[in-house]
Amino acid sequence: MIDQVKIYVRSGNGGDGVVAFRREKYVPHGGPSGGDGGRGGDVILKVDPALNTLSPFGKKIHFKAAHGERGGSATKTGSSAAPLVVFVPPGTVVRDAETKRILADLVKAGDEVVVAPGGRGGRGNARFATSNNQAPRIAEKGEPGVEKWLILELRLIADVGIVGVPNAGKSTLLSVMSNARPKIADYLFTTLEPNLGVVLYDERDLVVADIPGLVEGAHMGVGLGHSFLRHVQRTRMLIHLLNGASDDPIADYNQINVELSLFDERLGQKPQIVVFNKIDLPEVAAKWEKVRDELRARGIEPMAISAATRQNVTSLIQKMYETYATLPPESPFTEDMPVYTLTEDDMGFSVQKLDAGEFRVFGKQIERAANMTYWDYEEAVMRFHRILETLGVTDALKQAGVQEGDTVYIGDHELEWTD
Repeated sequence: MIDQVKIYVRSGNGGDGVVAFRREKYVPHGGPSGGDGGRGGDVILKVDPALNTLSPFGKKIHFKAAHGERGGSATKTGSSAAPLVVFVPPGTVVRDAETKRILADLVKAGDEVVVAPGGRGGRGNARFATSNNQAPRIAEKGEPGVEKWLILELRLIADVGIVGVPNAGKSTLLSVMSNARPKIADYLFTTLEPNLGVVLYDERDLVVADIPGLVEGAHMGVGLGHSFLRHVQRTRMLIHLLNGASDDPIADYNQINVELSLFDERLGQKPQIVVFNKIDLPEVAAKWEKVRDELRARGIEPMAISAATRQNVTSLIQKMYETYATLPPESPFTEDMPVYTLTEDDMGFSVQKLDAGEFRVFGKQIERAANMTYWDYEEAVMRFHRILETLGVTDALKQAGVQEGDTVYIGDHELEWTD
């Protein structure tokens, strides 16, 4: 699925004004009659609800509006060029590629924005006549159009997002909750693009999105991470689906929340309904009580369902509607919203040797990851070590001379180094 593209737009130049004089029989010294040039065409981005991806931009990325026509004699104004309308799907965020500033957030059918205004037409010499200069030989050229590169990001417009590790059963759940018919199979990344479905209940409806499974490092763009996480940003709330057949559903739960928060802190703060899936399987049912108690100890009241047999799915839909009804009004995007790409400063780190056998790692991203790791879970600790390797921290510590048993400080955490 193409959900981010870079396109070039250029509005039309204004038409040139002209220098002309009346040439009529018996009027040997006619006055100035040069007309103005026409306005250049605007480039407009407009929402077309029939579109649901940015795939048309895979074939064409350059969009140039027509120029305004030159003015004529007898004070004739040149024709203005028609605007060039470029259609985009609902949920398109438009950024200036150079400044990364958001120019528009196009959500509803018919929403539009002029991203490149056409140039003004030049004035003809008739405009410059004065009492002191009744025969001006001056006119203006048309104003040049505007050209720029834009980044279009597609963010699904869904009320509720279903998140979880691969094979948690998200597509199956969406299919039984709604009218969606996603592709379903038992292998990683069956869903390579989000699926949307409408869930009807008590004469109300909510749009629910099945967000493809996240993997460790998704917040850094590993695999398909950035593409998937971007679609979670518009949802008002999340259904966090746990794979009951997993070796450690709690570790999976921790992993997803860490990935969400590392990508965007606000994602980790979205309301969640935590759902334990595949309860119809005996080996999964045997885990339920332990998983439920561990989540309750964190102040979370989970639900157990079977998407395959539809057990408790109706109760989940009821709870989803009840939770959604309590949410505050949605805040619109603002111009100063953060840019969701990792800069060098975000990804950067440094290693400092403090004393014999002691090292400290500095870095915004790695310190955040350390603070969000559940150190009492071995899976979480191993995952953090993999993050160290991915970011290059492990190699940097080895180059600095770290040895087995040395102490490494990251943020507020004191770790014993092991190979």
